[in-house]
Formats: sequence, C-alpha cells, structure tokens
Amino acid sequence: MRRRGGENRTARRGAPGLIGQLRRPPGGRDARIMLLAQLLDRAGTGVWAAACVLYFTFVLGLDAGQLGLLFGAAGVAGIVGSPLAGHLADRFPVRSLLIGCHLLRLGTLCALLVVTEFGVLLAVVAVTHLGDRAAKTLEMLFATRVAGEQRSTYQALSRSSANAGYALGAGLAAIGLAVGTRGAYQVLILANALSFLAAAVLVRRTREPRGRGLLTASPGDGAEDAEADAGTGAGASPWRDRGYLRFVLLDIPMNLDDSILGVGLPLWLVTQTSAPHSLIPAFLVINTVLVVVLQLRVSAKVQGPRRAADAVALYGLTTLLCCVLLATAAAGGVWAASAALLAAAVLATAAELMRSVSSWELAVSLAPREARASYLGVAGTAQSVQKSAGPLLLTGAVMTAGPAGWLVLGAAVAGLSLVQRRASLRRLDLLSGTPASDPAPAPASDPASASASASA
Repeated sequence: MRRRGGENRTARRGAPGLIGQLRRPPGGRDARIMLLAQLLDRAGTGVWAAACVLYFTFVLGLDAGQLGLLFGAAGVAGIVGSPLAGHLADRFPVRSLLIGCHLLRLGTLCALLVVTEFGVLLAVVAVTHLGDRAAKTLEMLFATRVAGEQRSTYQALSRSSANAGYALGAGLAAIGLAVGTRGAYQVLILANALSFLAAAVLVRRTREPRGRGLLTASPGDGAEDAEADAGTGAGASPWRDRGYLRFVLLDIPMNLDDSILGVGLPLWLVTQTSAPHSLIPAFLVINTVLVVVLQLRVSAKVQGPRRAADAVALYGLTTLLCCVLLATAAAGGVWAASAALLAAAVLATAAELMRSVSSWELAVSLAPREARASYLGVAGTAQSVQKSAGPLLLTGAVMTAGPAGWLVLGAAVAGLSLVQRRASLRRLDLLSGTPASDPAPAPASDPASASASASA
C-alpha cells in the first residue's frame, strides 16, 4: 500500500502545473519565447482596449455614429486578416510574417498620435485590426507546427498567458485613465506600440517552424495526404471545400460566448435587471481568473479531435444554461438577479474554456495536411465575423425580445452545436478512413458518439 501511494505521489509530481508547463512548454525554447511575446502583446492590447473608446471620444471628439463606423471598419478588416495571413503563410516564413505584423501595428499605433482627420483615422484603425487578426492566426500556425501533437496543451498555455496579459494591461490603463489628460492617453498608446516592438524582438529570436503549409499532426487526427484529398476532394483551396466551409460557418455561433460576456451581460444588467452596476467589473475578474487557472486542466480533458467534437456539444449545453440564467435574472430582486448574473458569467467562461480548445483542434484536424496554413486562415474568420455580428445580434434581436430572446438564442446555439459535432465526426471519419464507431472519444462520451456515428 505504501508503495502504491508513493507511486501516486510521484505521478502527481510528474504532471506539472501551469507554472511548470510555462517553463517547459510543448515546443521547448521557441514556444517559451513565443508565449512571452504573446504576454507582452496582449498586455499592450489590454492597455489600448481599456482606453480607446475614451480616447476617441474625449481626445479626438468623435460622436457615437463615428465610433460605430470606426469599429465596424475594424471588424471587417479583421475578417480579411485571418485568411490573408493563412494564404501568405503557405508561401512565406511564418516567423517573418509575424514580425511584419508586429511592426505594422507599431507603425499604425504611432500614427494615432498625430492623426486627427476621420478618414485617415478610419484607415489606420482598420489596418491595425487587420494586423491584430493576422498576428493571431500566425501565432496559431506557429504553435501548431512547433507543438505538434501537444498543440492543445500549448493552446491552453497561450490562453492563460494572453488573459494574464490582458489583465495586466487593463490594470496599467487604469492609471492613465485616472489622470485623464491628453498626454496620459498618448502614453497609453505608446505603451501599446512598445509592446509590439518588444514582441517583434522576441519573435526574431525564435527559429522558423518546419514546413510551409504543412503542419504537424497528432497521431490519429487525420490520414495521409492522399487519403485526405480522396476523402474531401477539396484540393488545396479551403474556399472550394464545402465541408470545411460548413465547419467554419457553424463555428461562428460557437464563439458567441465572447459577445455574451463582453456585451450581453453588462447591457442586460443595466437595462433589464435590478442588480447593482458595480457588479459589472466582477464579470471580467471571473473570466480572467477562471481562464488562467482552469484552461490547462480543460485542455488536458480535450485531447484529440474526437473529444474536441464532444466538447462542442458541451459548449452548446453550457451556453443554453447561461442564457436561461440571463432570462431569469430579469424577474428577480437585487440578490437573485446578482446571483444569476454571476453564475451566468461563470457559465459563459466555461463555454469559452471549451470553445478555445475544441475550435482550434477541429480547425486543424479537419483540414487536409498539405494545406493547413490556408485552411486555418479561413477558420480564423469565424471569430472575426462573430466579433462584428455578435454584438449586433444581441442588441438588435436577443435583448429586444426580452427574456424569451435569451431562451431562443440558447436553444439555437445548443442545437447548432449538435449539428457541428455530428458534421465534425463525419468529416474526421472521411479523413481517417476509419468507421465512426471506433472507440476514439472519452469513455463517458462513447454512447453519444456511437449514436451520432450510427445516424451518420
């Protein structure tokens, strides 16, 4: 008995936690440098995200209509950024392209210090956001190549470091916002610009990951190149691959947790519930802390594409429960509404934890191996489209309909998540050439997988 207990303690010591994984991430030295670069990048982004609306409003004097046009143009540019980065990554080194994105954003942020004309400002903000989305796609490509079959673990570390960076940046921005002068806002802009410069210097210290377009695949997540082509008939262009485009289209509502947490929860609290407005910052705190603490553990449970497909169904269920709580919050008193909204924030974060792993894993696994760079670029448009359309959906339709709007949204996302799971499993079967009833998912999910496979 003592021997078995000693073995268990050794096993527990052998599984490093977050700090240990950050010190020895999948991909070694290059991955460690890239994670630090992402931390600095997101810290700068957190500074600017907390200050940009106030800067545009009180320093540049933009009205609400101009702000809407500005952020709308940024959203459209972001949609273009992901596929453009994937297309270029098939032809040029990822490392060089990522450095270029950092330097591009360095230049546009510095331009904000002197730009006052709205037309020029529109172009500067759009190019900045295009660089943001392109950089995120290139970081994804870099990670997929250097981390190989451990890409889910790397993704968890990336999410944890990114959220820590956002929180650090928001905290630094609070100092400048407290001062509130034009000079203070300009210092915040320079801080963001310098974060891009530091990230570019760090990326330059990494080595170019192997292969252009060819990404390392984990065992069992797909078949050989010829089998992939035969299974999908898609060739090298994701825009002609209807199966993959279907996945990307269905992945858009699988990103709605972002808008629910950032837009839906605060606006619903203010307009439809009796909860105190001071509760709003708690939503961000809950999200940041849970992502940093739990992302690695969630990723350990979602290893491989079939478990990722099962996680999509859990995403839908979690989002449905979140929407039910939001609907009930409008009818409760101060304490009941506050409790329901805080619980909804926890569930929205749980959905985000599952989505951040499952969406990326499926985007990689469902693409033909010889053209994954361009495919992942197209997959990145799902998040960009959601960022543009999600807030409009919530404010223009869901919240206008009242509590019933939340119930309809939750049911729709839950239903679409089941469609996405089934479609993903069927495509995985085509890529691998194995019957859908093979015991690939987690034991708890075997009956559901078998049922979906039989119906497929």
